[in-house]
Amino acid sequence: MKKYDYLDISSFVEELMEKKESAEIEFKSAAGGFPKAFWETYSSFANTNGGTIVLGIKEKKGEFYVDSLTDELIDKYKKEFWSGVNNRDIVNLNLLSNDDVVDGELDGHKVLLFYIPRAAREQRPIYHTPNPYNGTYKRNHEGDFKCTEQEVRRMYADANVSVSADSHILDNYTFEDIDKASLDQYRRLFDLAKPGHAWLTLDDISLLKKIGGYKVDRKTGKEGFTLAGLLMFGKTDSITDEVCAPNFFLDYRELGEDSLTTRWLDRIYPDGTWEANLFQFYKRVLPKLQEILPVPFKLEGDTRKDETSAHVAVREALINTLVHADYSVNASTVITRSKSELVFSNPGCLLVSKQQFYEGGDSVCRNLSIQKMFMMLGKAEKAGSGADIILSGWKEANWNSPNIEEKNRPDKVVLTLPLISILDDKVKENLINIFGEQVLQIEHNKVLTLALAITEGVVSNERLRYTLNLHKYDITKMLKELCVDGYLISDGIGRGTTYHLNTGQNLTSSSSNLTSSSSNLTSSSSNLTSSNGVKKKCSQKELFDLIIECANDWKSLEEIAREIKRNPQYLKGFMRKMVDEGLLQRAFPVPNHPAQRYKRISKGDGE
Repeated sequence: MKKYDYLDISSFVEELMEKKESAEIEFKSAAGGFPKAFWETYSSFANTNGGTIVLGIKEKKGEFYVDSLTDELIDKYKKEFWSGVNNRDIVNLNLLSNDDVVDGELDGHKVLLFYIPRAAREQRPIYHTPNPYNGTYKRNHEGDFKCTEQEVRRMYADANVSVSADSHILDNYTFEDIDKASLDQYRRLFDLAKPGHAWLTLDDISLLKKIGGYKVDRKTGKEGFTLAGLLMFGKTDSITDEVCAPNFFLDYRELGEDSLTTRWLDRIYPDGTWEANLFQFYKRVLPKLQEILPVPFKLEGDTRKDETSAHVAVREALINTLVHADYSVNASTVITRSKSELVFSNPGCLLVSKQQFYEGGDSVCRNLSIQKMFMMLGKAEKAGSGADIILSGWKEANWNSPNIEEKNRPDKVVLTLPLISILDDKVKENLINIFGEQVLQIEHNKVLTLALAITEGVVSNERLRYTLNLHKYDITKMLKELCVDGYLISDGIGRGTTYHLNTGQNLTSSSSNLTSSSSNLTSSSSNLTSSNGVKKKCSQKELFDLIIECANDWKSLEEIAREIKRNPQYLKGFMRKMVDEGLLQRAFPVPNHPAQRYKRISKGDGE
């Protein structure tokens, strides 16, 4: 099946044009020939999350202009594309098949679509020009950006994980750089997990050799402590030396409930009171994360069982974060705990696709020796892969499904474990307050979608696929129906589209209108004004203006929502976007801080 067979091309393009370009969509004019910048976008999509390039339409200041391409030009551009994509002087690798290139019509005007997939780890970097260090691009919401030499080198390193990143031998390190107390504590946990294991009788260096902390290179005769050995058992100053991992920083943050004066209720970081290696961080942080989890009374025989599948999932998530981190990146490993969620953030990029992560099974580990060290403790049977353990543990606890995402500059992977039930009594009550009793009578999956939109602020097709276990086509159809029926409002385009609750208008069954001409295609939104002067339905720009006008001083989300007559959950996604775009500032750096306040940014502000 072709990538676009499930879509009507005209409707699909109209949908995109009602919005604007995003991280996964790019419109390009082809009136003056095949666009030279095409290959930069090809590279950026391939090195990030994939995307769609539409030739024949240009976006300018929110309006779209068509090129009126002819059949002859379409054929010509297809030939130019296939010639270019197979020319190593233009791009180093062809990722597309014939099914990925589709032409169609919009109101009689020809358009040409290219679906660029995310390149596999082994294929990256995908680069334009013969020199990868001068022609590799990635994508963010601002468009294509050229990668630095360091970013390209990390792609090459990730492409070849047969050589574990943590296995290289460090020069001029001795046993004085190892925290003996950490190693002794590790031995005791090892003994508890595997009593009588033969390795426990070995001396420290021999034990470290077995678990990957010390290495002898047979080819060169060189021997010494490995990066894994120092990261796991080293002293803080030795780890952060420029020879080892100068950017190494571990941080656990616990958010309080109602604190305006204290940023964190509790925090664990390298403050000089402990040797901040991976093992000590793991020992200190795991109990903090698990103590927030409920422990139902359960007996196994005559013994009470204090550990649930959720406890196992949290342990797996913590170990995965430490195992998968890229310790060469100038970014910290941060674990955040709040009443509503646990968030695990580690430097680096995903070595598998998001789909592979959620499906489980295939595992690619960046730090094999650190993985082995945790596995020998008997606490992480599938360390380095355990997405299935995390997902099943959260499902059993009846919480919203975990969410994983990649972020750029710096590169990091963020795993969020919500501590909120997808459809508890409070969520049901909120839905009824917004939409009335009839909302609980609609299709069950639709109710679950609205519930997720309440608890998380926004939903997406991808998020729902892993929550509802439905095909993306069925979800697309369901989301469109929810929009038509007035329950949801869409924001964004293509695979990057998100949806939030429509709390600012009456439920209707109207669909959007697209007005077009041969040269200019625009979309408009209705102007419905309530008696208090606040629009019940407005464009994103109008909503932003309302928020900016309101946020003249520090105000909470709830205060802003109350003043502009909107639901706080509805505003969440917009507030986050306004912060990203430099329109608002937060009082606290963590978005979900319980005492969070917002204030508009004026031109004179330093932030």
